[in-house]
Amino acid sequence: MAGTARKTNRVKSMLAVDLRRMFTTRFLYIMMGICLVMPILILVMTTMMDGSVTVDPQTGAETVIEGFKNTWQTIGSLPGEGGMMDMSLTSMCNINMLYFFVVILVGVFVAEDFRSGYAKNLFTIRAQKGNYVISKTVVCFIGSVLMFLAYFTGAIFGGAIAGLPFDTTGFGIGGVVMSMLSKLFMVAVFVGISLLISVAAKSKTWLSIVGGLMASMLLYTMVPMITPLNSGLINVIMCFAGGVLFSIGLGVVSKIVLNKTSLV
Repeated sequence: MAGTARKTNRVKSMLAVDLRRMFTTRFLYIMMGICLVMPILILVMTTMMDGSVTVDPQTGAETVIEGFKNTWQTIGSLPGEGGMMDMSLTSMCNINMLYFFVVILVGVFVAEDFRSGYAKNLFTIRAQKGNYVISKTVVCFIGSVLMFLAYFTGAIFGGAIAGLPFDTTGFGIGGVVMSMLSKLFMVAVFVGISLLISVAAKSKTWLSIVGGLMASMLLYTMVPMITPLNSGLINVIMCFAGGVLFSIGLGVVSKIVLNKTSLV
């Protein structure tokens, strides 16, 4: 019992340190600011361009630009949309882009630990690598969720400024809530992937980000189908279970990587 209590206290101590480091760095707030402004610009600009025609100078083919018809399209795909091969403007410029921001946040946060020598000192003095992985997973998940909430807030303001409707016909406001919950739980999956790549890359921020983006692309195309606007409780449960399983599984692998590699 004493050993368990001691381990719990160490995790809590590391969490407190990482939370303080996360919320005292300007990088998190810069990322949140970008996430807040981005949907406003997207919705306003695409609404202004809606119906515009572009002509290919070589073939003469005309393309009509179609903007968002509903504010909630920037949160998730409408019923009947969101296939894996859907490459339309509305399917690409939405909240799902933030999963790549998660990769950047985790990559920068973890790489700074190794670049500054913080991680090496931490492991040398007292910390266990498993506790480090748990702490980084929780803290990066919290930071990533805040980015998603900032985007959601910006989407509301952007829709109002652009004059887009907030109609929920076909999915209801409950579907929007379930869709957002599903997306937030999916964040844990991308945090787990990014953390594994980051602890392997150590201080190489560029490698953490590039590797994380490449690995995340394998799951990114599935997100619209798993978290549509007409999501229900089953979507939330699936995403929650996936987030937990990926966090635990990839967390174990991350610990093994830390144990098997040097801390420089």
